[in-house]
Amino acid sequence: MTIALPPPVRDGGLPLMQALERRRSGREFSRTELPLPLLSNLLWAAWGVNRPDGHRTAPSAINAQEIDLYVALPQGAYLYDAAEHALRRIAAADLRRVTGYQDFVDEAPLDLVYVADHARMRMVPAAQRESYASVAAGAITQSVYLFAASFGLVTVIRAWIDRAAIADALGLTHDQQVLLSQTVGFPTATT
Repeated sequence: MTIALPPPVRDGGLPLMQALERRRSGREFSRTELPLPLLSNLLWAAWGVNRPDGHRTAPSAINAQEIDLYVALPQGAYLYDAAEHALRRIAAADLRRVTGYQDFVDEAPLDLVYVADHARMRMVPAAQRESYASVAAGAITQSVYLFAASFGLVTVIRAWIDRAAIADALGLTHDQQVLLSQTVGFPTATT
């Protein structure tokens, strides 16, 4: 199953300096799901194609584009296809609770999982691939933070995760490495 995302709206939001001022981690999430247009804009801001040559909104050394962005929603897990700006379902099960140990991952409407595909990094020495991929994932997570700050969402990245369980649930290969998870959603009324 594929979910075609609406075209991203590429203007709006806060000016950069205001978004940076509001950037913070939050751990209290409403259960309210993100409307599809908002999810579309979030994914494009995170790791979408922003130029005709296929380059992305976040940097990637030697343009390896080694990060795969998985999207865990209540109705299943999806792989974000940036070229098509679509979500491709890879699991019909709700995998949000697998994406982290913290209680809020079960309640929040969206968990992103950052996976490095080392097969795309053949030009990078094997000993440096994790470092390169971690930098790329960090840039993407910051884009999500700035988008969240700009559009009234809450987010937090998480490294305290069961990488093996996530890899198993997503059906990853030996060339793919789970790096981080990031929870995103609307704030609770008390946040």
